[in-house]
Amino acid sequence: MRKHVAIIYWFARTADDIADEDNFTVEERLLKINNFNERLTHIVAGDYTDEYEHALYLTINERKLTPVHFFNLLKAFKQDIFQQKWNTFNDILDYCTNSANPVGRLILELYNVRDDKAFYYSDKICTALQLTNFYQDVSKDILKNRIYFPIDEIEKFGVKLKSFELNENNDNLRRLVKFNVERAESFFREGENLLNYLSGRLQYEIKWTILGGRAILKKIIKSDYNVINIRPSLSKFDYFFLFLKSLMP
Repeated sequence: MRKHVAIIYWFARTADDIADEDNFTVEERLLKINNFNERLTHIVAGDYTDEYEHALYLTINERKLTPVHFFNLLKAFKQDIFQQKWNTFNDILDYCTNSANPVGRLILELYNVRDDKAFYYSDKICTALQLTNFYQDVSKDILKNRIYFPIDEIEKFGVKLKSFELNENNDNLRRLVKFNVERAESFFREGENLLNYLSGRLQYEIKWTILGGRAILKKIIKSDYNVINIRPSLSKFDYFFLFLKSLMP
């Protein structure tokens, strides 16, 4: 199973490197992503050119993976190249549908879990993890002029875009972050029903993943929602505690 996970990681890492390659222009990166998308079409058809493409072809066929999940990931990486702000939360959810949810579905398919309700709950978890990562990386994304809070909610809470640029952790911004953190937690809460469809090592790993995401949200709460100046992370003790907690029924 490890080799299959590794080749999926290779695919995602390769596409991500293209999308984030600062040494190339937007046009050059879009061309590279489009070329990678074309290569994927050939790989799925059994036309591969190197050992990595061959390994991906074997994984897709041996584990009966749905190719559209890979194509959806490429859609998200392509979006990363030219989109830096989002008008509504639904826009962000649409992005997560391509950027995060396919990964969860691929993992389930690797373990031959193909229940529609399991996919539904997996999508909730993956979206929650993506949102959590957005809020964890606010201080880093600002440097790239990326803001993953919806523009309509930024305006609703009376936050000025300048607040992000000037690292101003004011009351309005804290309320905006609090609202989004609570919403991400609600996605985790619904998504954890996925555990009822899993067993063994996969159930343990998904449980640990959920705990890790929620732990980051708790760190944000503990910082008084100061994601502008403080990037929450987990210590070795945090990971040890989560490991123990994941073993509990």
